[in-house]
Amino acid sequence: MKRREFTRLLAAGTVAAAAGTSMTRPLFATSSLERIKASGTLRIGGVADGAPYYQKNLTDGSWRGFYIDICQRLADDLGVKLSILETTWGNSVLDLQADKIDVFFGLNPTPERKKVIDFSGPVFKNAFTMIVRKGVGGTSWGDFNKPDMRIAVDAGSSHDAAISRHAPLAEVARLKTASDATAALQSRRADAQCLVMVLALSLRAKNPSIGELVMPTPADFTTSNAGFRREEDQSWREYADQWITGQRESGFVKEAIIRNMGLVGVKESDFPPGFDI
Repeated sequence: MKRREFTRLLAAGTVAAAAGTSMTRPLFATSSLERIKASGTLRIGGVADGAPYYQKNLTDGSWRGFYIDICQRLADDLGVKLSILETTWGNSVLDLQADKIDVFFGLNPTPERKKVIDFSGPVFKNAFTMIVRKGVGGTSWGDFNKPDMRIAVDAGSSHDAAISRHAPLAEVARLKTASDATAALQSRRADAQCLVMVLALSLRAKNPSIGELVMPTPADFTTSNAGFRREEDQSWREYADQWITGQRESGFVKEAIIRNMGLVGVKESDFPPGFDI
């Protein structure tokens, strides 16, 4: 083969190889919002035993819960179908990072989580409440901020942080789980247990005799937010954030919460005065 022909063939092969390589690469990286619309599917995570947030029917695989209702409306407004991946509260952040889901509703934006994923504004505010043994009384945080008041919490939780803020003078039992704190209340080793409202209402529905529900004044809240995979294009998070704000203002979020509290035996009349989201 002559040198001139060899050079020509080598150059042609190089161009072909480069063209083949370019064909295998995506022309551009799509955002989550573009992918959702293009695929016609909104992927969310659901916690099978997470009522009233999420609940999976083990017989037919159907889902219920107020976050299911909220996500279904979001999918409907986007004009796509809803796909639910069963996950856990602990694995939800990993599922977002691994691009298994597009959004997960029900996360508090802790400093550690904010290092790795992005968040919407609050979907709803979950008020801190106290389950109080009968006869103990109390209506304000000041009533619980006394050395002779024994309060049980799950250590390191938002409940623990609330009591540290509002009742530093109280005798606080910091236990491994919320169930352990409930056991302390039941056995009269504690006068009260701090829980967010959704959990407190669920507990009292299961065991009405455990104590009275008090939402101490002034009201204090934690938030339940939606989490998103961190990406350069923020169009999906921005769209969902604006949508969530609209659903809160319209009253739909509050209606969905009250309706689905029935999954854990809670009626609208069980909510304390001043309940808001």
